[in-house]
Amino acid sequence: AILWHNYVLYAIIGTGVLFTFWSGFCQYRALTHGPNVVRGVYDDPDDPGAINHFQALSAALSATVGLGNIGGVALAIALGGPGAVFWMWVAGFFGMAIKLTEVTLSMLYRNTADPENPHGGPMWVASKGLERRGLAGLGKAIGVFFCAMLLVSTATGGNMFQAWNVGELTEEYFSVPSWITGIVLAVLVGAVIIGGIKRIGKVTATLVPLMVFLYLVAGSYVLFASAGDIPGMFALMVKSAFMPTEAAGAFIGGTAASAFLFGLKRAVFSNEAGQGSSPIAHAAAKTDEPVREGIVAGLEPFIDTIVVCTFTALIILSTGIWNRAPDVAFETLPRIEQTTDGWQFAQTPLPGDNWVIGDKTTLVVEAHRNEDTSLTRHRIEGVVTASETGYATTWNNFSGPTQPTIVGDGLYRSYVGATLTAKAFDSVAPGLGKWLVTIAAWMFAISTMISWSYYGEQALVFLAGEKAVFGYRIVYCLLIIVATLGLVRTAADLDNVIGVGTGVMMFANLPICWIFGYQAMRAYREYIGRLKSGRMGPDHPPPHLDDLLSGRDVQNK
Repeated sequence: AILWHNYVLYAIIGTGVLFTFWSGFCQYRALTHGPNVVRGVYDDPDDPGAINHFQALSAALSATVGLGNIGGVALAIALGGPGAVFWMWVAGFFGMAIKLTEVTLSMLYRNTADPENPHGGPMWVASKGLERRGLAGLGKAIGVFFCAMLLVSTATGGNMFQAWNVGELTEEYFSVPSWITGIVLAVLVGAVIIGGIKRIGKVTATLVPLMVFLYLVAGSYVLFASAGDIPGMFALMVKSAFMPTEAAGAFIGGTAASAFLFGLKRAVFSNEAGQGSSPIAHAAAKTDEPVREGIVAGLEPFIDTIVVCTFTALIILSTGIWNRAPDVAFETLPRIEQTTDGWQFAQTPLPGDNWVIGDKTTLVVEAHRNEDTSLTRHRIEGVVTASETGYATTWNNFSGPTQPTIVGDGLYRSYVGATLTAKAFDSVAPGLGKWLVTIAAWMFAISTMISWSYYGEQALVFLAGEKAVFGYRIVYCLLIIVATLGLVRTAADLDNVIGVGTGVMMFANLPICWIFGYQAMRAYREYIGRLKSGRMGPDHPPPHLDDLLSGRDVQNK
């Protein structure tokens, strides 16, 4: 209610607007100058740092490009309608300015006492920046607080939540016990993180382009069937961002306000702009130009939110899975009775035998005003249970002043998040969604756990020094197994802890950006001035792709 209040979202977007205008639309430089930097034409082995620009970008992207791009977009459309995607674009665009600012600051204040193993992030900006202003104690306290919350987020959202998701998904689709998945994940992740940031950079530089490529290829196959409708889909996204979207089938309708809110929420969760996590990965880049790495970081929200999320949105909209007709027709409408616990819907028989006890179902009703959408339709969730005749749905009670009226002539299988995206793929090529989402979940989860392990490691270095790193890596891998032992029952078990950790990180990082942002903007303008005047140009031709992916282009010969 406090850490993730709507006003926090407005503050994030407002911060992006501020730095967008202050920098003179730095997004243009991120999209034009950034690719050249990533391509390696400015890489110099003699600069301080451990990995090249491409590896730093890949490491940061591996933590943000993940299940949120598959499931988060589906959730935004299901709750806010197609217009939510437009507001995701807006948040992604302004998020580019936030990323540039926070990463530039981390580069300005990073600790390069060991040039081959630099440390950076908001904790160093707060500590060193406020120390220069005579507030060393306050700066250290903010840094410690940020790191403590970063460790909470690392253990939960960056580690256990990922392992739990993959374990549950693999067990459901392929009947592989979740704990076996946990052991395999722990071994794979451990083999990477034990080698430190250089090995993380090499792995993510290969894994991130591969997983994005596979997802885009599979998505292109789905979109090819409705290629002629794509311009109309873009028009629908823009129109729905400013006008209400009527309810249809499984979609209960959405106002422009709900599209705005859900679009912003999903974009912020997806690209992590303002959270302060990705500057930690970028601080390891080999460069003596802080702004250069900030410009590279500006590409993150563009790739994550504007490219990959848009692709997911087009797949969901083109297949019509978001506003489909009822999946199961009623033989007779469920009886509705008023009880002390609210309106109770009678158990509903389900035809056929292709049900699993515990599966979720959904009913759409007309009732009082829905606070989420400002319209009058609601969803009532149910769960599949065994009955005398086979299977039935037992519905949750519904609270409201007036008796609800069932809309339509049937009920829906409950497709939430990534499942909705998977079903969109399946509707074009049966089985594609099952395999694609499973493979993507494994790749995205492994890449996320690898990068977040480094984030947590750097928090521990700030708190306790290098001596604590080895033990931390062992504990990190053990937590992967713990998450798949059945101790975590639902996503909600972790979600509140994740929300606290990331929320407090943002509360610490955004004020740091506001206080020291003028330094990042001053450095940015000076850098762009040298670039425009020709005083700074590529130092050499682009390195060979193999050298770029492996990081050999920044290794001293």
